Amino acid sequence: MKTSNKAAKGKQSLDQVSELTTNRLSLYLRCLNVLEGAGEQTVSSRSLAEKFHLNAAQIRKDLAYFGEFGVRGVGYYVGDLKRHLRQILGLDRKLRVAIIGAGNLGLALADYPGFRQEGFEIAVLFDTLREKVGQTSRGGVPIHDVADLTTLTRCDGIQIAVIAVPEAAAQHVLNLVVAAGIRAILNFSPGTLDVPPGVKLKSVDLTVSLESLSFFLAQGEG
Repeated sequence: MKTSNKAAKGKQSLDQVSELTTNRLSLYLRCLNVLEGAGEQTVSSRSLAEKFHLNAAQIRKDLAYFGEFGVRGVGYYVGDLKRHLRQILGLDRKLRVAIIGAGNLGLALADYPGFRQEGFEIAVLFDTLREKVGQTSRGGVPIHDVADLTTLTRCDGIQIAVIAVPEAAAQHVLNLVVAAGIRAILNFSPGTLDVPPGVKLKSVDLTVSLESLSFFLAQGEG
């Protein structure tokens, strides 16, 4: 039974793994969670594809970057494959997250239970407003002055930052985050941000998504 997710073939291919591939790995993991919750112990790539409207060949290709997980005549053991995918995605450890911006969006993100379930611990919120500093979110996440970002990043082992501030402040906040030593950033502010080499930025523009939906409706009406 070949199940090592650190096979030589996988190691040699890591530089070729695209962001689309890692996005699909996250999707496969969610599908496996559903199967495990339903009590299913094994699944083939074909069955996985049929159940969740995926591509069986793509599943096999994506997994092949990291090793050989299938068992001839069986397919994949759901629990084992789930564990391997969590290791590949770095979810087998706790990741501490800071949110910069304690407005409505920042507070909602801080208290979202799904993050903790997947291994992301929202450790701290930051803001510039004095009336917010020293308070906590409803779920108990403390709010600190953004001036303490670097100190708390080092003391609390913050690895990921979430930017939830107005567009005009976003680049300045990103610069502070990078200066604090954080190399992985999720940005909810609109607009384009400049990041230095070695820093990974993922942006979620809710307005663009809504405009895309508006376009769909407009075309339907036309």
